[in-house]
Amino acid sequence: MIRVDHEDGVAVVRLEHGKVNALDVELLRTAAATVRDLSSADAIVITGRDSAFSAGVDLRRVLDGGPEYAAELVDAISDAALALFDHPRPTVAAINGHAIAGGCVLAAACDVRLMSGGSIGVTEVRVGVLFPTAPLEVVRHACGAAADELVLSGRLLDADAAQRCGLVHEVVAPDALLGTAVRRARDLSRVPASVYAATKQQLHRDTRRRITENRDVDNARVVAAWQDPQTLVTMRSFLERVTRAGTRAAS
Repeated sequence: MIRVDHEDGVAVVRLEHGKVNALDVELLRTAAATVRDLSSADAIVITGRDSAFSAGVDLRRVLDGGPEYAAELVDAISDAALALFDHPRPTVAAINGHAIAGGCVLAAACDVRLMSGGSIGVTEVRVGVLFPTAPLEVVRHACGAAADELVLSGRLLDADAAQRCGLVHEVVAPDALLGTAVRRARDLSRVPASVYAATKQQLHRDTRRRITENRDVDNARVVAAWQDPQTLVTMRSFLERVTRAGTRAAS
């Protein structure tokens, strides 16, 4: 599900869960725990495998799991994103392929985002679901003024377009992606740990305040919306479309 390698003090966290790293409760909980357990690492790089960083939430699990699973999933998505966002040491996303919806959120939660190919974006509105507060605020922090258009349109970007709007910091050739990410992480880790952590807290302060103030109310509304009959119809329609296209269904 998740593999961790260590390269000269940098922990490389690899998502290895099915063909496209579809996000379910188990993967998200494991990812959050793994990142928090790496508090002694000098820095973290998170990446996927093959053509996917993560293609997002496994909608079949949402449809099959009912209200209890939906509630647990909303909490798990937020927890995994915040584990990366709040980590005191440098975090770098090596986006090796498609990073869609929840996959995009995990990448956006990192301090530095490098991308080699595939598509990236937050497609929740196209699937008919609401954003939990923490993922929405993490995306807003990552790309600032571009967030409104990306969230409301649900459009997907290639690597170059993602760099132009600030969602991605650098486009890197596929064969150089991981090495570049490790080098960037190692460079950032040379900043004294206490200084890096305190500065990161300052940069994240307004985002964390909005999450704290709105999370409980917004997430209850999100869970209710995810179980709305019309939302479920939209999810099923989306799954049917991607199944016909021969693609694993994930939002």
